[in-house]
Parts: sequence; structure tokens; C-alpha cells
Amino acid sequence: MKRRSLLTPVLAATVVIVTALTLALGTGPGATATPVRAAAAAGTGGCGRAPALASGAHTITSSGQNRSYILRVPANYDQNHPYRLIFGLHWRGGTAGGVDSGGTDGYNWSYYGLRKPANADNSTVFVAPQGFDNGWANSGGQDVTFIDDLTRQLEGRLCIDTTQLFSAGFSYGGSMSYALACARPTVFRAVAVYSGANLSGCSGGTQPVAYMGLHGLRDDVLLSPGLLDIRTREAAHGLDRWPRLFMHRAV
Repeated sequence: MKRRSLLTPVLAATVVIVTALTLALGTGPGATATPVRAAAAAGTGGCGRAPALASGAHTITSSGQNRSYILRVPANYDQNHPYRLIFGLHWRGGTAGGVDSGGTDGYNWSYYGLRKPANADNSTVFVAPQGFDNGWANSGGQDVTFIDDLTRQLEGRLCIDTTQLFSAGFSYGGSMSYALACARPTVFRAVAVYSGANLSGCSGGTQPVAYMGLHGLRDDVLLSPGLLDIRTREAAHGLDRWPRLFMHRAV
């Protein structure tokens, strides 16, 4: 898979996804007061205590290796309020910093456009993990383990709503979000896959999970058997409770 720039080609297409996803998350204009999941917020061990992590760059040891990530904690963080947690996974050749900053398009596209509406009500903790070699090969499941370890760390040091974990990613990051949907369907409330394919594997994939997909019909990089494998598995195992949007615009 060749390296592709994120923000320039995907801006128009992601307007559709950002609008639908922010409504589903209960943020932004037009959002309803009803949360995505009816269950009451389930707070973690980090609730009721001063936050042990602050916004910025951090490291964690996972599978005996040093891994890094960027964290965004709401400015008016309340230690007694369980927060939604959204993972933003970078594309091939991309970085956690690119997801966090929004790249050349800046704040409006930070975390694929989700940070701005979420900040309107300070409802969300955002995290951008860094993949090995700027990708998400997930060799031996090591990247799923990384996300597991990172989730545990965040839940232990911040007040997180365990019923409201999400992952969104573009290209390789979309593929990794798909891998999380397969491997951790009871952990993640939903995933959004922007122009992804089955590149990071699918361990499990037999349980339904809320899933949103966006892909360009003229994509000459990832409109391939890897994408068709995702669609086949969706049909077989119910990974389709959110709409799959296939845009005529090339992505």
C-alpha cells in the first residue's frame, strides 16, 4: 500500500462521516440528549481522584516495547465525571501528531474532525497512539495488545466511561480500527473506518459491533480483496449497525 496524504483528498467525503458520527456520539449541532448507549456511565478506577495524566505526549511499555501516544484531556476535567474515550489512529506514514493536530487543516480536522464538536461540551478524552514504522501491521496482535494496555492505563488514571469507547482511523488507521472491532467488540462501542481494508488482521470478528465505513469507489489503493473481505465479514457477522457509505468521489 503506497503512502497517501490524509487531509486534502478526504475533506469533502469525511463531512458525511463527521456529521453522522458526532450525532451518534451525542455532540455537535443537532445532537439529541439521548446517549449512544442506554446503560448508565460505568466509571473506572481513575474516577474520584485527581487526574494522573495530562494532555500531551506520553509513553507506555507494551509487550516489552516502548510505545508512545498523545493525549487530550478536557480543559475543565471533572474527576467525578466519566468521559467518553476516542482513539484516533493515523494512516500509513502518518503520525499521532498528525491526528492530534489535524495536519495542514489544523484544529477543524483534529481527530478526524471529532475534537472540535466534542470540545463544545468538554465531553471527551482523545488519544492518538503511534504505530510501529508509522503503520499498524499488528504483527502477532501486538498493536491490539498496545491498545489494550493503553486503555487500562487511561482507565486507571482518568475517569473514563467504559460504555463509551470508540476508534476512528483513515487508511492503515482504519484497518486497525477494523481489527479492534473484530478483536474487542465488547470493549469498543463503535468504530469508524475511513478508506480501510483488512491490513491489520481480524482476530475474532464473529460478534456484532456498531461500525461505520467510508470508501471511495475509485480508490485505486485499497479498493481491493482486503476491502471485499471486510464487506463479506460485515454481512456474515452483523458489523453493520451503522451505515456503510461508499462515495462516488475518489478517496
